[in-house]
Amino acid sequence: MQKWLIGYLLLLAGVLGCGDGEKIPDVAGIKVNIELQRFDQDFFALDTNHIREGLSRLEEQYPAFLPDYVQYILGLPYPVEDSHSDSAITLFLRDYRLVKDTAGEIFSNFNAIEDDIKEGLKFTKYYFPDYPLPEKIITFIGPLDAIFETGLGKMGDVITRDALAIGLQLHLGSKATLYQSEIAQSLFPKYVSRKFEPAYIPVNCMKNIIDDIFPPSPSDRTLLDLSIDKGKRLFILDKLLPRTPDTLKIGYTAAQLKGCYANEGLIWSFLLQNKLIYESDPLRIQPYVEEGPVTNELGEGSPGYISLFIGWQIIKKYMEAFPDTTVDQLLHLDAATILKDSKYKPR
Repeated sequence: MQKWLIGYLLLLAGVLGCGDGEKIPDVAGIKVNIELQRFDQDFFALDTNHIREGLSRLEEQYPAFLPDYVQYILGLPYPVEDSHSDSAITLFLRDYRLVKDTAGEIFSNFNAIEDDIKEGLKFTKYYFPDYPLPEKIITFIGPLDAIFETGLGKMGDVITRDALAIGLQLHLGSKATLYQSEIAQSLFPKYVSRKFEPAYIPVNCMKNIIDDIFPPSPSDRTLLDLSIDKGKRLFILDKLLPRTPDTLKIGYTAAQLKGCYANEGLIWSFLLQNKLIYESDPLRIQPYVEEGPVTNELGEGSPGYISLFIGWQIIKKYMEAFPDTTVDQLLHLDAATILKDSKYKPR
């Protein structure tokens, strides 16, 4: 495949616009009641001389989240009943104090982010009226390696039984000192840590909502299956966050996304010519369905995770052809039908 718009991409700057120009529904009348809880501040206020007593008091305020936090984020047994766990929590509080303080400065005012999440929840209620919305937004500080797999990639944010839980340790800004260490770079190369910005918080929250509504299917095996699944999720994300830049939703740079549109026909032809569309061998399709600095097979400057873009465009094409399809109907259509009926043939 020819080189990826060398020179042209260097001229591009800024962030692509939001959505696809469709009229945005009026959701002003939809009421969303959600409470912000700063668990990060309350947890780091624990007295390290009395860990278990402090946890007992904290459990009264966070009866559902605290056990999950200790077990699944800190990786410790709960209830905390031994000195080993006491020591581990004390060590974590000490080692991550600077992270907590940095997050406290960056997120001293959470209003704008909270407003964006609330608007996303209003659109969620508009498109999925029967879905029970989370009741809380809970901010926390977790270990750097506390990562959760979602239908659109890995993140440090998670949806719990009644809350959207936000791991602030992975939203301190791409240039944060925390992410420049050798250990951090081994976990999160720069093509990953560049997305550790506060602006990704509402996006990640809505991605988790979509996963809760439409859990990823273990039966998806081919590149087409996986691409269509991701395309559905990005299309729904468009609906839930219609004012959010496309680059934040897909996680590409502006240059990468513009390059994808300019080379859309070439990308699709490459996948067809190499018989990758219906390929299910994980080793063959891995470069196209996982995050990376580049898709080497497509050339310098291309983004990793190209299946996100391809699936998104196929879904858009299908919905242009069948605009009366509801989001719920779309989610339950199989990949082969969508591809055939979309008549997707980019040039």
